[in-house]
Amino acid sequence: MYIKSIVLEGFKSYAQRTEIKDFDPLFNAITGLNGSGKSNILDSICFVLGINNLTQVRASNLQDLVYKNGQAGITKATVSINFDNSNKSQSPLGFEANDEITVTRQVVVGGRSKYLINGVNAANSRVQDLFCSVGLNVNNPHFLIMQILAMIEEAAGTRMYECKKIAVQKTIEKKEFKLQSIQTVLNEEISPTLQKLKEERASYLEYQKLVREIEHLSRFCVAYQFVLAEETKMSSTATLKGMQSNIEKFQESRDEIEKKVKQLNEHIAEMEKQKDKEIGGRLRALEAALSESQRVNTKARSALDLKKQNLRREEVKYNELVTHMQKDSKALLSKEKEVKNLEKELNVLLEESEKDAHALAAAQQHFNAVSAGLSSNKDGEEASLAGQMMICKNEISKAVTEAKQAEMKLNYAQKELKAKETEVKKVDEGYKKDQKTFEAVEKMKITLEKQINELNYSDLANAKALEAVAGGKLYNIIVDTEVTGKKLLEKGELKHRYTIIPLNKISARCVQEDIVKLAQSLAGHANLHLALSLIVYDSELQKAMEFVFGTTLVCNNMDNAKKVTFDKRIMTRSVTLDGDVFDPQGTLHGGNCLFYSYNTNNIVCASSQAAPVLSKLQEVKDVEIELKKKESELAAVENELASLKMVAESTLLLDSVNCEETLKKTEESKMKAEKKYKELENKIKNAEAECLKERKNAEQKLENAKKKSDTSSKKIKDMQQEVKALVLELEELKQEQVSYKQQITAAEEAIKSYQDQVDAMVAEVAKTEESVEGAQKELAKQKKVIELHDNAIKDKSAEMVKYREQNNELQLKIKELEHNITKCQQETADATAKVDKMLKEYKWIASDKPLFGQPNTAYDFKSSNPKEASQKLQKLQEHKEKLGRNVNMRAMNMLSDAEERYNDLMKKKRIVENDKIKILAVIEELDRKKKQTLDIAWKKVNEDFGSIFSTLLPGARAVLAASKTHNVFVGMEFRVALGNTWKENLTELSGGQRSLVALSLILAMLLFRPAPVYILDEVDAALDLSHTQNIGQMLQTHFKHSQFIVVSLKDGMFNNANVLYKTRFVDGVSTIARYSQIRNRKNELAHKKDEKIRKILKEKNNL
Repeated sequence: MYIKSIVLEGFKSYAQRTEIKDFDPLFNAITGLNGSGKSNILDSICFVLGINNLTQVRASNLQDLVYKNGQAGITKATVSINFDNSNKSQSPLGFEANDEITVTRQVVVGGRSKYLINGVNAANSRVQDLFCSVGLNVNNPHFLIMQILAMIEEAAGTRMYECKKIAVQKTIEKKEFKLQSIQTVLNEEISPTLQKLKEERASYLEYQKLVREIEHLSRFCVAYQFVLAEETKMSSTATLKGMQSNIEKFQESRDEIEKKVKQLNEHIAEMEKQKDKEIGGRLRALEAALSESQRVNTKARSALDLKKQNLRREEVKYNELVTHMQKDSKALLSKEKEVKNLEKELNVLLEESEKDAHALAAAQQHFNAVSAGLSSNKDGEEASLAGQMMICKNEISKAVTEAKQAEMKLNYAQKELKAKETEVKKVDEGYKKDQKTFEAVEKMKITLEKQINELNYSDLANAKALEAVAGGKLYNIIVDTEVTGKKLLEKGELKHRYTIIPLNKISARCVQEDIVKLAQSLAGHANLHLALSLIVYDSELQKAMEFVFGTTLVCNNMDNAKKVTFDKRIMTRSVTLDGDVFDPQGTLHGGNCLFYSYNTNNIVCASSQAAPVLSKLQEVKDVEIELKKKESELAAVENELASLKMVAESTLLLDSVNCEETLKKTEESKMKAEKKYKELENKIKNAEAECLKERKNAEQKLENAKKKSDTSSKKIKDMQQEVKALVLELEELKQEQVSYKQQITAAEEAIKSYQDQVDAMVAEVAKTEESVEGAQKELAKQKKVIELHDNAIKDKSAEMVKYREQNNELQLKIKELEHNITKCQQETADATAKVDKMLKEYKWIASDKPLFGQPNTAYDFKSSNPKEASQKLQKLQEHKEKLGRNVNMRAMNMLSDAEERYNDLMKKKRIVENDKIKILAVIEELDRKKKQTLDIAWKKVNEDFGSIFSTLLPGARAVLAASKTHNVFVGMEFRVALGNTWKENLTELSGGQRSLVALSLILAMLLFRPAPVYILDEVDAALDLSHTQNIGQMLQTHFKHSQFIVVSLKDGMFNNANVLYKTRFVDGVSTIARYSQIRNRKNELAHKKDEKIRKILKEKNNL
């Protein structure tokens, strides 16, 4: 079996599908530049053979085998190897019928790898068995020459047995564990279960015995009950006849008594009629009157009690509200104080924080300036010392000039101040006169306004029109919600019928503004207004006012009203100032309209009353005109006086004060500047030390300013949160105060209302009580008259009662007898039914009946007491019930199942133990044969190994010897002699010598039992050209049993190959080309032969 072709797709550097065809059955070589993909072909073969250690194919995981780790759009790597299987002597087990075998392995990024054999999915173990059966175990370390024993085992064919042996030993360990589990189950589960079931079986047998005894006693007791039932049936018939005869006698006596009772009853009835005729009607009338008076009194008292309860409830509610309000008021005051205090503290903190921020900025600026080599001047600005000195000189000269100018201004301001003071005195006298005149007019206006208010005057120009607009809605009651309206209707005790308008439910409409403007353009702006605009109202009544006045226009006369109402663009209801109503539907109301109650007399009377009012109004208007004039004059005087005072006092005084202050400041600034100038001169002398000192001070100030700024910011945040929380609490308390005030007002009104109602009801209750007392007195008089008639009737009634008592006694006796008869009949029926039922229920009674009560039988009631038997039966049944709770009724079946399971487990256990003994015996026999085979293989390989190594490296020897601590069956090691010196370790050899040792071992094993395929990856790397050529020629000439695939960069090796593959790396992808070298080698040999012939001929010619 050898490789015919390899197909790679997505494997390492082979991105596209690459097929390597026509492998030579004996010797193939692969060459190419470094990194062109030579070794990747060998890695693909190892990948298919199922290598476990991926580091040997230069990968850390399966994903590394995919082209560029799956990052270039290729997500799987596939390698297929086609094996020639025509040589059946080397065919794998189970594949003798196949001439070709194709094995494919595929790995997907992020997934698992899978195998295919001839296109069919196969398990990993099956693929490993296929290759191991022909000596291609890639996981056996061929490449690590230190594992020599494993290689000898592979060559001898015992390696596969060793793998199977390890697997069998693992199976035996698992079976051993299973045996222990079975034994544990037997000891811990099955055996205790068997014991328990045996105990339950004993309980079950005892239970069965108890059931049989209960059955015997049950029959005895049932038979006794049957005998008693038959005796009861026979004895009750005679008793029944005697009781029926007694009933007939009692019935006759009762009939005679009933006749007498009837006669007395008729006589009493006649007496009652006579009494009713005389006084019965009067009594009923009095009783009815009394009942009615009591009913009215009770109703009044109940209403009074209810109102008192309501009053007390409202008083309690009022007191609670007042208490809560007082508490909240105190809390509100304390919170307000606390908020004010916190706000003061917060303002202080904000000011401090602002100062800290400015100080921090100044400190930072000063630090930066000092770091740059500058120093701060008097204004905190940074500058060099020389610059500051120049500034100080300028400031000194500037201060001298400003001082001179200030002296001149001061002299001029003092002169002007004296002149203005004289002028102010003159104007002040005129202002005082105007002030007195204004006060006199103001008093006159107030007096007239009081007189007008006493007359109760108001403008009635639009009154008629607005009354006509409102109509019947004028007397509607406005409430906030429909709930309030409902309570008002139910409990408001309204004496007239009213319409209620709830603000939350009313649907208000209003004439649109553009329609009003259109109407005003037709009638004139002064002649037409929307009714809503002519009234004054609170904003919360907006919807109600729109509902009443929002859809009507008020016009000055009928012509305008008609024009506006029936205009097709407007079509809106309108009313004139005289009360005439125009409706767009075509109706007109006017004249003595139903909406008004005015008549001629009322108008004349009103006119006479209005005359003095109008005259007073005219006086007020005249006074107001004069008052406005005086106000304007007073304002002018005040303005003039104010301007003079401003000029005299503020301007001139300010100028003089400013001049004096300027003089002082200039003197101070001059002195400071001179002082600063001297300080700067000293600083220049000690500039370096002063600069260092100032820098340290600036750094310290900056750090302190940062700390102070951070602390104040944190305090402000905390304080702001606290203030915010307190403000929210304060708002809630204020809202609660408003709510309490509203509730207290409502409670006070309710208390007043209830108190008025209680007072009225107390008077009403007193009246009803007087009427009840009168009715009771009248009724008592009438009852005394009735009492005389009742005595005669009582005598007759007493006689009738005696007869009735006798009748009742007879009736009771009859009922008692009837009850006894019914009971007797029932007992007879029950006994009969019981007998019938027992005969049906217990079939054995019919056959055993003759034995009931007979001596020396199972039903001998004399020898066995039935009561004792019944008691014993009851005890046995109770005992049975207790046993029945614990007895396992399926114990017999469960015991047989458990015993069967126990026997089955024991049988399986014996089988497993016997199989284990047989397997261990087979392993022992195979181990013995393995040692024999390994001994033969070791001797043959050792002989060939020494011979080949001596051939490849003349003068050297090599052997495979047992390790120093073990025999050959445990471990082997190389021993190499160069000349007469034996090397103890391979590390003492050169790289080329170690390569020759490895190749010698491989070739020796190949001669013993060759594998179908051998892979050699640059084994000649450490060899010189002569050794490389010798190896190539040896492989070509002497080894005809296996296929060699060799990667090499030396022509001494690959020129001996029958087929040469050359790899190249093009555009990031590996490619391969095939070259056949058999024909070239023949031509080369022929050419060498001709050369030899020429040389021989030439030598002969020379001779």
